[in-house]
Amino acid sequence: MSNPFKVVVTDFVEEPATFERKILGHIAEVVTLQAIGEDNLVGKVEEADAIMLYHYVTITRPTIERLKKCRLIVRCGVGFDNIDHAFARERGIDVANVPDYGSEEVADSAIGMSLALARGFHFLNNRLRDDSGAPWSHETAKPLHRLRGETFGIVGVGRIGTATALRAKSLGMRVAYYDPYAPDGRDKALGIHRVEDLDELLRQSRILSLHCPGTDETENLIDDRALSLMTKGSFLVNTARGTVTDGEAIAKALQSGKLAGAAIDVLPKEPPIENTPLLQAWRNPNHPAHHRLILNPHAAFYSEEGIDDMRIRGSNNCLRALKGLPPRNVVN
Repeated sequence: MSNPFKVVVTDFVEEPATFERKILGHIAEVVTLQAIGEDNLVGKVEEADAIMLYHYVTITRPTIERLKKCRLIVRCGVGFDNIDHAFARERGIDVANVPDYGSEEVADSAIGMSLALARGFHFLNNRLRDDSGAPWSHETAKPLHRLRGETFGIVGVGRIGTATALRAKSLGMRVAYYDPYAPDGRDKALGIHRVEDLDELLRQSRILSLHCPGTDETENLIDDRALSLMTKGSFLVNTARGTVTDGEAIAKALQSGKLAGAAIDVLPKEPPIENTPLLQAWRNPNHPAHHRLILNPHAAFYSEEGIDDMRIRGSNNCLRALKGLPPRNVVN
């Protein structure tokens, strides 16, 4: 007897889709597409009862309009800006994410990038490797300052922002955050400081770490004006969403010395467009950003265990929906 349901995994997961079939195989046919764009979904998702997608594919209104019986779309990850979740709601389709699969990995990455910048590891390594005339001396990185007592600023104290705050606090830093949606008392529970105004946080942060979603409200949140408020010689870390920062503004702030360094794990378009100011500055040995900018390929979330968690939790949520149970972490 054939399985009564169909679950389509649009991207990222390769055969044999072990976790997905172990969890769903008794109740659903599991189809993996390994698509690289929404056009690749045409004719392949229309009969799906549930869809799991990652970050290589976007699902917009035209695709959702073709879905005949879909109950749930699961974004196997934290951000869900690659799904038209509002229109899915109009069609009666739940959209859910997996918000807790990689919290510690992203927090570890944010702290690791912060230390690589603020302690000069990245800059010194690059200068010594690329410039045969660079002195074999700590003075190449001057001035560096002790981190204890400096302010580690966080935008967004959800799961990942909270995990990052605890790590920064363990380094002896004063941790402050801006998050208008955080409930009262989170600062007291964590022993950190709440700031009611983003500008105030920018002015006091030696390191600014971003942990907010990519929304219309946060688009280009860190732009020329925002960076102008930061202390000269401060550091910026973005492991959140590429749309939260203005890449051209970052390149200019590195050029002027307003930023002593930046670490960017996420970009508005991935893989990035080569002719953007940030990419050009990063590749140019004569630009100050060349030695002071870390770019990673949206990898802060990654660990083998985290990937397993993401797939398992996404599959279990599909199972709930197919059994008629309310899915977890519905975002629309």
